[in-house]
Amino acid sequence: MTDTDEQGRPEPPLAADELGTLVGYLEFHRATLAWKCAGLDAAGLKATVGASTMTLGGMLKHLAYVEDHWFSRMLHDRPGQPLWTTVDWKADQDWDWHSAAADSPEDLHALWQDAVTRSRHLLDEALAAGGLDQPARRTWPDGRAPSLRWILVHMIEEYSRHNGHADLIRESVDGLTGE
Repeated sequence: MTDTDEQGRPEPPLAADELGTLVGYLEFHRATLAWKCAGLDAAGLKATVGASTMTLGGMLKHLAYVEDHWFSRMLHDRPGQPLWTTVDWKADQDWDWHSAAADSPEDLHALWQDAVTRSRHLLDEALAAGGLDQPARRTWPDGRAPSLRWILVHMIEEYSRHNGHADLIRESVDGLTGE
């Protein structure tokens, strides 16, 4: 049984093995992003703070891309989702962030949730084949490959950083504050 906080986020386990702790924190941060983006209309998902052009809608699309990149492409060396393979990333390295303004809130939430669901299945598949020390199947240009442990910690870091941004943006939209 998983304990949840007042926002319905799963609390990371207090006493778990390494995998349980890592996955617990990743799920907590995924749920934090979902909480920060919940219930907003298109204008809310397009809001920015200060000089930044970052939006919650862009964050959902960016993190959908990041989920696909690390769990599909890097970990399993599989083609990315069709949406990502059609993008001219050289023309706009931040296409995921910029293009979100044209997407509906429903499409952005579905894109991100589908990516998270796929990532969970791909993590389970990798764990069935080996432990956290296993290297990703796709390597970096220098031939090195991050371990599954590294990928999980990186994903926790990615969500943690963007959830800090999400706090500021959401507060500017409707005053919602929290962790």
